[in-house]
Amino acid sequence: MKFKIHQSNLLEALNAVQGVVGTRVTLPVLSNVLIAAEGEELAFTTTDFTITKRWTCKAEVTEPGAVTLPVKRLTSIVRELSDQIVEVSSVPGQDDAVRLVCGSFKSKMSGIAAKEFPKIPGAEDGLVFALDQGVLKEMLRKTSYAAATDDAARPVLTGLLLSFAEGRLTCVATDGRRLALAWSELEFPPENARDVVLSPRTVAELLRSLGDKGEMKVVLKDTQILFEFGALFFSSKLLNGVYPNYKQVVFSDCDNKISVNREELLATLRRINVTTTPTTNAMRLHFENNLLSVAIKAPDIDEATDTVTVKYDGEPLEAVFNPEYMMEPLKNLTSDTVTIELNNGSSPGLIKDDSTFLYVIMPLRV
Repeated sequence: MKFKIHQSNLLEALNAVQGVVGTRVTLPVLSNVLIAAEGEELAFTTTDFTITKRWTCKAEVTEPGAVTLPVKRLTSIVRELSDQIVEVSSVPGQDDAVRLVCGSFKSKMSGIAAKEFPKIPGAEDGLVFALDQGVLKEMLRKTSYAAATDDAARPVLTGLLLSFAEGRLTCVATDGRRLALAWSELEFPPENARDVVLSPRTVAELLRSLGDKGEMKVVLKDTQILFEFGALFFSSKLLNGVYPNYKQVVFSDCDNKISVNREELLATLRRINVTTTPTTNAMRLHFENNLLSVAIKAPDIDEATDTVTVKYDGEPLEAVFNPEYMMEPLKNLTSDTVTIELNNGSSPGLIKDDSTFLYVIMPLRV
């Protein structure tokens, strides 16, 4: 194997894939990046058996071949190299070592033979969907915070549901106390309808990797999901388990609708939230005469109150919610105005904006 690549391009490729590699691995080769040179391309691949990432880029390849090298150490070295061409070549008689040359820098690095690297999953025999990177990234951002952070009894709730059904893609996350849902119209054959659950790590990797625009391909297999966009190929195992029927929780309209500026409401909730404690997080909301009064009071803290102007001229209405749960959708939305909907003070609440999004929040019992 022998190739030349600019230092910045090599560093970009290594940075794109090294996040998959953890500090503890079951096999030494899982600490390595597989570098394969063929034609006019290099492919950089890492895996932990659950998630696989591959980054491809152009390079001057004079001898095809492959090797695996310790990705963290290689990245650290390349980061410190000068902004020049890096030459990489196999050590004669060794299939697990290379020489690196960049300007005056020279190094020999040992790794593991490419044949020891796990087989990479392919997209054969999968259901294929085409969508925009920015659309999926926005949907994940608007919903993923509502997933459970730790639920040993129902680990599927730590994931995020992707539902391909009825001519749309729907993203759902819930921890049983609130639910965030976003959707986008999507064309695909009806027979390709399917629900899958992404792991928290998969969602985090997608949010880091997806661009704000550009086409992508999604492939669903029995136990895996694959994404291809730009220079990146990304595959992950799906979470096992049956996701709750979110349609039983979601409702579209309430009797009382309150319109409010999103940023003003968020600022008010933030001020109130700093006065809460782990045992005291019940925030009382009182709607009356186009004004929302927010208050919190408990024996172990001083009381705090604040107000924000809203559009609501109905009968006085009061409800109690967790301030963190109300703030999170507001942080991840971009619209100027949101609508809070309630049937009464003890009913679940809805938060909506002008996009294809809704958020269900359960009231607190005080």
